[in-house]
Amino acid sequence: MHAEDKDSQAAMTPARALQRLREGNARFRTNRGTERDLLRQVAETRSGQWPFAVVLGCIDSRVAPELIFDQGLGDIFSVRVAGNVANDDVLGSLEFACRFAGAKLVLVLGHLGCGAVQGACGEVQLGHLTALLERITPAIELTRQQGRAGEPSAASDRFVGAVALNNVHLTLAAIRERSPVLSALIADGDVGLAGGMYDVQTGAVEFLDGDALA
Repeated sequence: MHAEDKDSQAAMTPARALQRLREGNARFRTNRGTERDLLRQVAETRSGQWPFAVVLGCIDSRVAPELIFDQGLGDIFSVRVAGNVANDDVLGSLEFACRFAGAKLVLVLGHLGCGAVQGACGEVQLGHLTALLERITPAIELTRQQGRAGEPSAASDRFVGAVALNNVHLTLAAIRERSPVLSALIADGDVGLAGGMYDVQTGAVEFLDGDALA
């Protein structure tokens, strides 16, 4: 299979980009990955890159976007930070991916069993990690307000999972609110915005409702 090129990226739509990720995850979880000549893709991408999507995910070693979405070299941008939060550096990376490099979709990907979310729920204090985990606090507060996840304890898998899901929703909102560049691209229909939750036990991604993608 060939790597993405300028023409295939130009023909891509936000809706099709999301569908490609859906199809890729379906292949991954049924162990029917696409056969690729990766060295050929190295050669095909040596003069440039034309990814069709950018995935903002966690650094968790079990949640590698290229693998769980069955994509090859040059197909997607992967922005990874503990807890898939949207700080200024992350927003800048997303803006580059979409405004300058032509990606048609931003997918915010959370996951179950997230250590960063567990740490935030447990109020972990450790160097620079402290400030990073504080970005997850709004999701913890929202989950407590909703009162649908049982006792708000760091030991509760149900509560941590609910926080991780709310964290994805709040990160999607933050992208819209804090990045005029991305919000304009989304409003114009040039870029789609969607979320997802990865299950580390099954390999499946549950996609959240995205914007009306065309």
